[in-house]
Amino acid sequence: MPAFEYKGSELYCEDVALAAIAEAVGTPVYVYSRGEIERAYRAFDEALDGVPHEICYAVKANSTLGILGVLVELGAGADIVSIGELYRWLRAGGTAEHVVFSGVGKTESEMRTALEAGIGCFNVESAEELDALDRIAMSMHKHAPVSIRVNPDVDPQTHPYISTGLKQNKFGVSMAEALELFERPSRHRGIDFIGIDCHIGSQLTKTSPFADAIARLVELVHKIDRKLRHVDIGGGLGIDYGKGETIVSPAEYGAAVRTALAPLTSTGVRLVVEPGRAIVGAAGALISRVLYRKHNDAKHFTIVDAAMNDLLRPALYNSHHPILPVRHPDRPTSTTDVVGPICETGDFFARDRPLPALEAGELVAIGAAGAYGAAMSSNYNTRPRAAEVLVNGDKFAVIRSRETYEQLVANERLA
Repeated sequence: MPAFEYKGSELYCEDVALAAIAEAVGTPVYVYSRGEIERAYRAFDEALDGVPHEICYAVKANSTLGILGVLVELGAGADIVSIGELYRWLRAGGTAEHVVFSGVGKTESEMRTALEAGIGCFNVESAEELDALDRIAMSMHKHAPVSIRVNPDVDPQTHPYISTGLKQNKFGVSMAEALELFERPSRHRGIDFIGIDCHIGSQLTKTSPFADAIARLVELVHKIDRKLRHVDIGGGLGIDYGKGETIVSPAEYGAAVRTALAPLTSTGVRLVVEPGRAIVGAAGALISRVLYRKHNDAKHFTIVDAAMNDLLRPALYNSHHPILPVRHPDRPTSTTDVVGPICETGDFFARDRPLPALEAGELVAIGAAGAYGAAMSSNYNTRPRAAEVLVNGDKFAVIRSRETYEQLVANERLA
């Protein structure tokens, strides 16, 4: 059953009416389906059945504690890109040994904290980072578990801002440099080389880029003269944003990964995957209220109380999100721009979108917002961040209260 569906003329999340949540909590508010998160995680897990693997959820997709807690209960590990994300993961009940730490700009302080916590692996992305980690590990009398992130120069065929596996991207090292780093262990006495890693991009809608990248990893593994514990193929599986794109199912993804990894079957190497959007993206919606409608000589606008500070993706990527009225969807349509109150022309959720003619005061649901929605939100225009709610069957709980104005300025001082 979809996470969000109409029952009669009213839109529900699982068995809770969205209008009831808006009445209790106010708008804008993020609403998530626990059942959809669980379904998506298990579909991913089952797709890799028979392959020794670990799912390390990409915390950057949605880092709210209430969401992380669900993933911890499901048995996930974590893919982090900052110590703040490690802090959140541990606060949610996760364990450090199931954490992989990615990112091109880890500070020495972050490295020390991660080593003290005992994380499972550092995904190292440059020779200088490796030197720094080795020096810090030696000073702490520890060995840092390391996977070298390679840049396989594979086109993920996605938005250029979320492409990470081409040679012009900042991520990882070349295949040749990776091989060189693995071949000089005597230089890095504080490093324990345990794996190889890549991540080619996000919102991928074909299996061929995954297969191409894995094939290049397999070739590199066969050249490395040491026993590795895992191959990390990152995340990136796309979701349906309601614009007619063809989406790869977890089962299709699993079949492609299984085939591409077949040459390593006898080596005992474990697979690590880092899905984020594919787990939480479809599980969330941003609920907003229509404030006003207006015309000018060229456009019709529907002004809502959510804004680009709540959901940045349309402004940043020109991304499409489905927009549905919370009540009475069957009505004549009109073409409109759905925009927010922020003083930027880029503050929009849809442009020239045919939608059921919306009235002032009614609620709309901006769908497929569970990933990179609340996690990318800000206080631009001094707007408090939205509340967040988790639905479980016929009950819901506030997992993040709406910010107060006092909280907005709590860390500021007059000079």
